[in-house]
Amino acid sequence: MDDRLYVREIVIDWAHVSDDSYVRSIPAVASLRSLPLSAPVTFFAGENGSGKSTLLEAVAVAWGFNPEGGSRNYHFSTFDSHSPLHDAVRLYRSVRRPAWGYFLRAESFYNVATKEEEYSRGPGGRPQHFHEKSHGESFLALVQNTFRCDGFYLLDEPEAALSPQRQLTLLMEIDRLARDGSQFIIVTHSPILLGLPGAQILSFDGGAVRPVAYEDTDSYKVTEMFINSRDQLLHHLLGE
Repeated sequence: MDDRLYVREIVIDWAHVSDDSYVRSIPAVASLRSLPLSAPVTFFAGENGSGKSTLLEAVAVAWGFNPEGGSRNYHFSTFDSHSPLHDAVRLYRSVRRPAWGYFLRAESFYNVATKEEEYSRGPGGRPQHFHEKSHGESFLALVQNTFRCDGFYLLDEPEAALSPQRQLTLLMEIDRLARDGSQFIIVTHSPILLGLPGAQILSFDGGAVRPVAYEDTDSYKVTEMFINSRDQLLHHLLGE
């Protein structure tokens, strides 16, 4: 195990999940008992509905983050939709403790930005004015202005609001923070982010969670096929 990591292993005790819970119907998650983490940056890759975000959310709540996102200081709920899986998740931690942490998810960032504005009005607050920026600008501003070294960060599809150029910027920020003692677990479909050197990539496809090489991810293979054989692929798909 890497001694730089704050979380070294994710373990699921299924005795704490009811027999009729929907998470038992997600093959990759249901087959999981323990998941070792081996690098400062771990990517969860795979098709929609394969359980990536469900597991990430459970890890976030088990760590103490608000289910909709934010730091551990955020306490709000606009819609209680998180799964019961967090009750079964056990995080095996190192003796190191992060100086900061954040759970960033694309689907609820508007709600987090609103709460950020409210919280920052208190004593010592520094308003970020995320609602005055575009979605992508707000995402990057949060990472660049709020994320610190020696942190533990969970990101759910951060590429959703970012152009390819801004994804490269995010890639550089993740690499910088990881070199400065931070740990990331990231759900992504982005072939740009997945290309981060030295990252652990875990695929949730095929009914089990398993490590894969960058070139074996569907995100890479489909993107490569489209770029290199666009005309043939579109002819096949569109019947022209």
